Amino acid sequence: MLLEHDPVHAFMPYPPVAVASSPEGALAGLTLAVKDLFDVAGYRTGCGCPTKLAESDIKTKTAPVVQKLLDAGARFVGKTHTDELAWSLYGMNVHFGTPINAAAPDRIPGGSSSGSAAAVAAGLADIGLGTDTGGSVRAPSSFCGLWGIRPTHARISLEGCMELAASFDTCGFFARDAKTLAETGAVVFGNDRIELPETPRLIRPVDMVARLGEEQKAVYDSFFGDLSAQEARIYPAGGADALYEAYRILQAYDAKQSVVPWIEKSGMPLARGIDERFAQARSISAAEAEGPNALRAAFRDKMDDMLGTDGVLLAPVVHDAPFRLDAPQEVFDGFRHLAMPFLCVAGMTGLPQVVFPAGKVDGAPYGLSIIGPRGSDRSLIGFAARLAGYQHG
Repeated sequence: MLLEHDPVHAFMPYPPVAVASSPEGALAGLTLAVKDLFDVAGYRTGCGCPTKLAESDIKTKTAPVVQKLLDAGARFVGKTHTDELAWSLYGMNVHFGTPINAAAPDRIPGGSSSGSAAAVAAGLADIGLGTDTGGSVRAPSSFCGLWGIRPTHARISLEGCMELAASFDTCGFFARDAKTLAETGAVVFGNDRIELPETPRLIRPVDMVARLGEEQKAVYDSFFGDLSAQEARIYPAGGADALYEAYRILQAYDAKQSVVPWIEKSGMPLARGIDERFAQARSISAAEAEGPNALRAAFRDKMDDMLGTDGVLLAPVVHDAPFRLDAPQEVFDGFRHLAMPFLCVAGMTGLPQVVFPAGKVDGAPYGLSIIGPRGSDRSLIGFAARLAGYQHG
């Protein structure tokens, strides 16, 4: 890293190598932290995995999305920690440790983009670049009190980035404020395919909201309750559980094509959690993925029809605030399964989702979000900024 101090353990301790950036541009004066899944010239790419790190050469080419940010004036300050192979949601890495959540130091930071979120939350970087497959930008945004976006699927190039599950992987990013998120979006997105109207048509997903506890719903209602919105049930037949199960199978089948062959070839030690996901992924057949793929296609069409070109879903991000680092094992085992029915809505549809700070639950940050039409990323950030300003102006 290129910083003198890293009090929240956000950065990989790589030997510092200066990375050139433009002295001018839309992001001049802002600092950039990059998840250690992206290649940066002069650095190895470890992917949160000692075996990957040992195999990695020093890169000579920077991932295109990182280069865009550098060319726009952002100053690179280091590569950040991630869950091993980006295959978790908590931000805890048995090999490299857990970044500290500056907004709630006794809680998990969320993963797998934990280091980038921790760096931004602690003020060590203005922009944190991450990836979001199942929720790896959105959950840390909620947990660390940040602004963040999971973009429309495939809107940002993932060249020069480790693949986990190609049909879900996205490049997302964090900021402490809407202005910086919007400025970053202007650089990486270009023009939107769909421009939301100044006042979009709002939709309240009653079946998502019904899954919230009392405190969480109070935050949701305090932020969204006074807005005029149509009510809709969004989950497919079989409900949230059917959507989540389809997501689990499809993500595992994607991973079978990407990281599973490498794990088998490398013989890397399998940490707790990854061992179960690896076993599931290698056992999934193409035939088993057919039904979930059909469900995904139908759900995607349903959501596209519901949102049209002017609709915005007022969505919870996850079911709860981040849990404590010393939580009992049953919390560690169960939290992900409660969070994913919320997170997999944008994942299964490929729609953009913007997360913003909304309140606290049990003394820790709890964010909310909006989901918009495919290709509306920049205008979705803009509407989220207006919405947050209206609610807290």
